Amino acid sequence: MDGTYRHELKYQITPADYWTLRPRLRAVLHPDPHAGEDGTYRIQSIYFDNYQDKALREKAGGTAKREKWRIRWYNNDLSFFMLEKKMKVDSLCMKFDAALTGGECRRILRNDTDWMLSRGDLLREFCCRQRAQQLRPRVIVSYLREPYLYGPGNVRVTFDSDIRTSLYEQDFLGAERVDIPAMDGPGSLLLEVKYDHYLPAVVQDLIQIGRARQGAFSKYVASRRFG
Repeated sequence: MDGTYRHELKYQITPADYWTLRPRLRAVLHPDPHAGEDGTYRIQSIYFDNYQDKALREKAGGTAKREKWRIRWYNNDLSFFMLEKKMKVDSLCMKFDAALTGGECRRILRNDTDWMLSRGDLLREFCCRQRAQQLRPRVIVSYLREPYLYGPGNVRVTFDSDIRTSLYEQDFLGAERVDIPAMDGPGSLLLEVKYDHYLPAVVQDLIQIGRARQGAFSKYVASRRFG
């Protein structure tokens, strides 16, 4: 579980931008050791919201302080999941997480959460939120991530591509889903830059692209356009 606020910058970029930036980053930053041989891994997430779409409305409305809950897994491995709470205060973000087994994940998705009250703080908090706000799984988001690290400033730069979405279905763990692209432009990617207290000048220089502008792109908001 993390407990440190970090800065987060997002840029929606084109494939041409990616091929310009990638060799620059690879010359200075280090590939994430958790990535596969090709330097990437696939992330899939189920996002939760209530019947009033609280998380969606707060993000779209620019609410300064907000939170969202999701269950995440990697590379289609259905034996290990992470429950995550992401908090945002203006441009700062903080993430807390807790590991789940496949069985525990399935129980949560069936709204069977009483067992969480006797577990760690994050699981207990989710159970209380689920009861008080009537949180339910709303949408599934999938994308391919290519991550790079830089020690000073604890910098993490990622390219997210092939961002796709599908409506949540209860049997998603055992069935093949039909999903659709979530980004506006064909082949569009998302460049994310996260760091602690400062962003080193060398990284600032590396990520400069004339056409790209910092924005507040949200994979969850983009995916909810379809349902």
